[in-house]
Amino acid sequence: MAFAPWQWLLDGLGWVIAQIYEVIPNYGVTIIVLTVVIRVILLPLGIKQIRSMHHMQLVQPKVKQIQQRYKQNKTKQQEEIMKLYKEYGVNPFSGCWPTLLQFPILIAMYSVLRLPQHPLHIPEGTDLHRVIQQQIPQPIESADQIPTEAGPPDGTSFLTMNLLCSATQAGNADAELSDNVTVEGQKVVYPVDCGTEWVDRIPYYVFAVLMFGTTFYQQQQTQKAQPQGAVDPRQQTLMKLMPIMFGVFGIFFPAGLVLYWTTSNFWQIGQQYFMLKSRPTAEQLAQRARENEKSKKKGFLSSMSERAQEEQKRREQGSRGGTGQARRSTPGKGQTGKGQTGKGQTGKGQTGKGQTGKGQTGKGKPRPKPEDSGGTDPGQRPER
Repeated sequence: MAFAPWQWLLDGLGWVIAQIYEVIPNYGVTIIVLTVVIRVILLPLGIKQIRSMHHMQLVQPKVKQIQQRYKQNKTKQQEEIMKLYKEYGVNPFSGCWPTLLQFPILIAMYSVLRLPQHPLHIPEGTDLHRVIQQQIPQPIESADQIPTEAGPPDGTSFLTMNLLCSATQAGNADAELSDNVTVEGQKVVYPVDCGTEWVDRIPYYVFAVLMFGTTFYQQQQTQKAQPQGAVDPRQQTLMKLMPIMFGVFGIFFPAGLVLYWTTSNFWQIGQQYFMLKSRPTAEQLAQRARENEKSKKKGFLSSMSERAQEEQKRREQGSRGGTGQARRSTPGKGQTGKGQTGKGQTGKGQTGKGQTGKGQTGKGKPRPKPEDSGGTDPGQRPER
């Protein structure tokens, strides 16, 4: 189960290389373009790694203060340091993972660019497959098919180098490639053109030195961005050993893989250079951490609840405004209130102050006679 997905990854990577070669029929430029594509895909991880280094550098003075304060209590010291990391949103382990994730990609690139290989991960029928078959014909089914002379390296050459060769094979007229396969009891070897003169070795050695130098500089750049004591000692050891390891790899690996790693190092150096210019201050870092903490505590449901409450308040304010307008449009004191019912007709005008109170004795009009008011004489009322 684990083997099949890995083969799918290698086949997919070989397909991408072949498609780029169809557009740019230069093996070296194809590898450079593929490297840029991979680095763009890994860009979020690279940015996260560099930011983690910056954050660790910013909080390191406070870490040293905690270490001095709790020098005798290591447990309390670790607790306070972790609280500090949480306050500033710092993850001390996030800077290591992007570096480690590059190794599977390097192994995949090695599996695709190393030739000969079984199976060949370059799709059949493509131009890249054709130029590879000129030098390394596959499959070999009989001893008669084993080549005796090197094929033309034109399709895989870059800056006078045959990218199928390594620095150890450069300038060797008898250079051969083999994958320890035997046919009819005979070992299959492929003669390759890696140059015949000592000057042919120069570009191979130059790229091997560039691979070592860029790896070393990139690691030094990373260590400068990280304060002393802020990184796990195992990570520091790994970062110190990486330039040495890749310096050795640059001698024995195919030149195509050396070109890939050197291009990747140049990308990483430039990326770190520009990000180091825009590093935040400690106050900005703490403010970001507080804002992120608040947004995490809120969550989706909490934010939806707040929105619902705001909408309800808005509706209540709108309904209050509508009620106020309705009240202003109803009759006032002159009509229904004290004008007609109160002081006008029923209240003070007729029954209240108009008839009983102020109508006779006060300021009201004289009481009308029964015939004038349309009433009847009490003496003429029928008995019930």
